[in-house]
Amino acid sequence: MPTLLPHLLTTALYAVLAYIFWRANWAQQAVSASPWLPKARVAVLIPLSVHAWLLIAGSWAAGILSIGLGDVLSAIVWLTLAVYALTSLRQPLDALQALILPIAALAVMLPMWLPAQTMHLSATPLFLVHIALSLLAYALFTVAALHAGMMALFEKRLHTHSMNRALANLPPLLTLERLLFNIIGIGFVMLTLALASGILFSEQVFGKPFSFTHFTQHKTVFALLSWFTYAGLLLGRKRYGWRGRTAIAWSLTGFVMLILAYIGSKVVLQLLLGK
Repeated sequence: MPTLLPHLLTTALYAVLAYIFWRANWAQQAVSASPWLPKARVAVLIPLSVHAWLLIAGSWAAGILSIGLGDVLSAIVWLTLAVYALTSLRQPLDALQALILPIAALAVMLPMWLPAQTMHLSATPLFLVHIALSLLAYALFTVAALHAGMMALFEKRLHTHSMNRALANLPPLLTLERLLFNIIGIGFVMLTLALASGILFSEQVFGKPFSFTHFTQHKTVFALLSWFTYAGLLLGRKRYGWRGRTAIAWSLTGFVMLILAYIGSKVVLQLLLGK
């Protein structure tokens, strides 16, 4: 397992970048034209790369995969920040990066603080595919939830004519809305593939065939509720032109269901039941 020093250095880099983005977007005397800001957008890639190495080195060793609540949360935050960082190179989303960077600084340390489970991977290659698809869906829907929350605040401030500098620096609301549905669409594909791999290849992935009793399990119920929520949102968008508050409400509801499905089940198993 990696030593403490790389974790602390990555946390420190994230924290410094978070301060730069916050000063340029959320501080009362923010100066968006700060010469540090363009460099900071590119510099984010440095702790992102180290963070990725820490996740891989800490979770994979000698054919054994270590998966814990801390690993999952840290990977989700990493993927979320990666989407923002890459998007910001073309279309600045500095105000949103200022919000996710402090979370990333904490997320780097989570695998060291929270318990993990280990399993051998010699006979379960499909499990890696299932995990990768699930984490991609997590990350994309986390981004979508952040977007939805920001859009709700943006729309409220527009109606009350009380825009602050950070919100004024965001792209137009219609642009954020299009980006939201693009992210949800890709995340829905990932979630569909993750659920399908778990159901169709249950014996190879989890070591036992899928049965009717799986549909009554906490994780499966909320995962399916999340899938139906996002499916309803995308269908409503295509057929009825859903947008604004309706789209935001459905997006956040689907995200809550997804959190209850995966994160909730790991909290119950690892922290409450000690498994």
